Amino acid sequence: MNSGPASGILKPAMAQTTLYDARIDALRSTKIEHTEQKLARHGHFDVDDHGYIPWSDPIAFTPVSSHPSGGCWGMKDIGASFRRWLEVHPVYIHPQSAIAGAWVYKGIPGVAGFDVTREMGAPDTSSGGRKRVMSDYPKNWRPEDRPTHLYEQLVEYNTYSAGIGHANHIGPDMTIGLDLGWGGLLDKVRRHRERNRPTDTTFYDGEENLILGVQVWINRHVEHATAMARLEDDPATRENLQAIAAINAHLVDGAPRTFREAVQFMGWFQCIDRMWSLGGALGQLDELLRPYYEADRSAGRETDESVVWQLCSLFFNDSHYSQIGGQGSDGRDLTSRMSFLVLDAMHRISIPVNVALRVHDRMDRSLLIKALEHMAADGTGVDFALSGGLDAGFARNGYPIGLARMRAKVGCNWTALPGIEYGSQDGTRLCLVTPLLLAIDDALADEGAAADLPATMDALWRRYAHHLAVAVATVKAGKDIHMERQADNYPEIVLNLFCHGPIERGLDASAGGLDIIDLAFDAIGLATTADSFAAIEQRVATERRLSLAELRRHLDDDFAAAEQVRLMLATVPRYGSGGTRADDWAVRIASLWTSLVRDTPTERGRWVCMPGLFSHGATAVFGRTLGATPNGRRAGEPVSHSADPDPGFVPGGGVALTAKANAVASTQSGWGNTTPLQVEVDTGLMNSLGGIESVADFIFAHNRQGGTLINMNIVKKEHVLEAHEDPATHPDLMIRVTGYSAYFGSLSREYRQPIVDRIIAGG
Repeated sequence: MNSGPASGILKPAMAQTTLYDARIDALRSTKIEHTEQKLARHGHFDVDDHGYIPWSDPIAFTPVSSHPSGGCWGMKDIGASFRRWLEVHPVYIHPQSAIAGAWVYKGIPGVAGFDVTREMGAPDTSSGGRKRVMSDYPKNWRPEDRPTHLYEQLVEYNTYSAGIGHANHIGPDMTIGLDLGWGGLLDKVRRHRERNRPTDTTFYDGEENLILGVQVWINRHVEHATAMARLEDDPATRENLQAIAAINAHLVDGAPRTFREAVQFMGWFQCIDRMWSLGGALGQLDELLRPYYEADRSAGRETDESVVWQLCSLFFNDSHYSQIGGQGSDGRDLTSRMSFLVLDAMHRISIPVNVALRVHDRMDRSLLIKALEHMAADGTGVDFALSGGLDAGFARNGYPIGLARMRAKVGCNWTALPGIEYGSQDGTRLCLVTPLLLAIDDALADEGAAADLPATMDALWRRYAHHLAVAVATVKAGKDIHMERQADNYPEIVLNLFCHGPIERGLDASAGGLDIIDLAFDAIGLATTADSFAAIEQRVATERRLSLAELRRHLDDDFAAAEQVRLMLATVPRYGSGGTRADDWAVRIASLWTSLVRDTPTERGRWVCMPGLFSHGATAVFGRTLGATPNGRRAGEPVSHSADPDPGFVPGGGVALTAKANAVASTQSGWGNTTPLQVEVDTGLMNSLGGIESVADFIFAHNRQGGTLINMNIVKKEHVLEAHEDPATHPDLMIRVTGYSAYFGSLSREYRQPIVDRIIAGG
C-alpha cells in the first residue's frame, strides 16, 4: 500500500507514525552528517544554514559569456548559463524524503553554481586591517559599470555593504507558481513576449531558458527516482521513490494538485532560488499550503503525520524563510491547523529552520505558547515578527493598513509584500561609529573648538551629523546607480517569475517590473556610538579628566599602557540602563539616522529609502576595520549588535530583559523596516520569571511598544558555554544567531562569542 497521494490509500495510524518517525529521523541524521562534512571541508560557516548537499565530484560546466573578460553578466548570458548549469547539475534524492532535489555549490561556501561572490574584498592588512579593498565591487557587475568614483568615500566611512549589485531580497508570491506550474510559467513568458513584441527579446529569452533548464532538471530526477525504485528492496521505500517519480513527472509541466505536489514545487523553487545569489524567501507558508491540506485531509489522501513528514522534507531541502500566523488584510487572525503543523514539523526534525511567527494583539495565544514550548525544548525555533511596529510603520509611508498586514517576514530581518514590493532588503550596512571618529579628528583640527570643553559636545555633534549625512548621501548615490544598472548586470531571473509585473511588462524587478519601491537601509553600531558619546561627555566635557587630544591619542594607541583610562571610559552608565545620558544619545543618533535616510529620496531616481537598525552577523567584520572607540572598546573588537545595548549594560535577570526591550523600542526607526531585539533566555531564568506564559507576555508587551522583531533563544547556559569551548560536546545544539537559525558548532568561535557574552551577561 502507498501512503502518498499517488494511490490515495492510507496505512493504519500506528504504522504511519512509526514509518514517518523513522523517515524524519533519517533526514535529521543525514543533515547532521552533511554538516559534519561541510565543517571538515571549511572549518566553519558563519551564514544561514543553507540546505546544499556537499559535493566533491567535478561537474562539467562552462558558463556562457559575451563579455571580453569572460564574465557572465546580463540576462542573455545568465539565462543561457543557468539553463546549461541545470542540464548538468547533479541529481539528488533522499530515499526517506517526500520530495526530490537539492542544490550543490562548487567553490567557496555561499557561491552557488556559476554565481559570483558579492563580497567587497578582503581587509587591507597593510593598515592594520582598518581599510577595505573595493577595486572590484560589486563583482557581479561588469567592470565598466562598477561605481569606482564612490569607492574612496565608502572606504572612508567603513561601509561594509553599500547594497550595490545586491540581489534576490524581495518577497516572491508563490501562488503564481503554484497556480501555473513550470509549464504554465513557460506559457506565460512566451505569451507576453508575443503580446509585447519587444525589439530586444533578451529578457524573455533568459526567463525561458531558465524554465527549460528547470524542466530538464526535474525530468532527470524522474528518471533517477525510477531507477532507484527498481533497485530498492524495501517495499515502503520503493513505493516512496515511485511516488516521487510520479509526482515530478506531472510537475515537469503541470501545476500542483495535492499537498505533496505543492511541497515538491516549493522544493524546486528553493533550489533554484538559492542557486541564484543565495535567495531565501518563501512566503506565508501556512496559508500557501492550507488549501491543499484541507482538500487532501477531506479526501482522505493525507494524515497530519504524513503532512508533518512532508514539511520536514521541505525543511531538509533548504532553510528558506517563511512566516506563519499574522493577519489577513481585513484584520482576521490567520492561525489555522496548518500553522500548528508547521511548528510540529520544525520541532520533530530539529534542524536549523527559518520560520517566523507573526504576532498581533488578537492572535490565537495558543499558537504562541506552542511555539515557545517547542523553543524551550529545542533551544531555538521561530522568531517573532511583530505587527505592532511593522504594520503601523509601513502604513506611515501612505499605504493602507490592510496592505501592511499582507507583508510577510521572509528574511533574516526583513518583511515584504509578496510579489509587488522591491526593497532590496538586508543588503546595506552603514557604520554609525566611523563618523564619530572622524568628528573627533575634525574637532581636534579646530583648535578653538577642542579647547572650549563646555562646547565640545555641541561641536562634536554637528561634525558627527555632517559625516553621517555624507555617508548616507554616498550610499544613496549608490542606490541610484544600482537601480540604473542592476538589470543589465545581475537581473532577478528567478524572482521575476514569481512577481506581479516583470513578465507582463518585460521588465526586471529592479527596473520597473514592480510597483512598490522602498529601498531598505540598515545601520550598525548604535550602542558603541551612544556609549562613546556618553563617555566623551562625562569624562572629557564635564569631569575634564581627559582632553579630547588625550582621548584621541589613547584611541590611536589602542589604550596601550592605559588600562585605567579604558576602564574609566567603559564604566560610564551605558545605553539601555534607563535614564542615562547614553540612552539620550542613542535616541538622538537613531532619530538623526532615521531622518537622514527617510526624509529625502535618492537624488537621481527619487527613490524612497526605508531605515532600520540591524547588524546581521557583521559586528565582527565592522569591528576588524575599526580602531579603538571612546566607550573603551579596543581596536578590532566587534561593534555592538543591531540596536541592542552591549552585554553587561545592566545586571542580569528579568530586569535586563525589560531594560533591553525598552531601549530597542525607544530607537525604532518606525517606517516598516526592522530594529530587532535579540534575547537569550536561560531556561532556569525563564522558570524563575514565571515560565512560558511570562515570556509570551514579554513578547506581547514589546509588540505593544512598537517593536518589530524579536530573535530569541531559550537555552541552558551551561550547554552553550560547554559547546563554545568544545562544539563536540553538543553537536546538535541550535541557536538563532541574529535572524537565522544554525548549529552552534558550525559557527566560528568569533561568531559564537557575542552569543556567549550575551548569555553570561544575562545571568
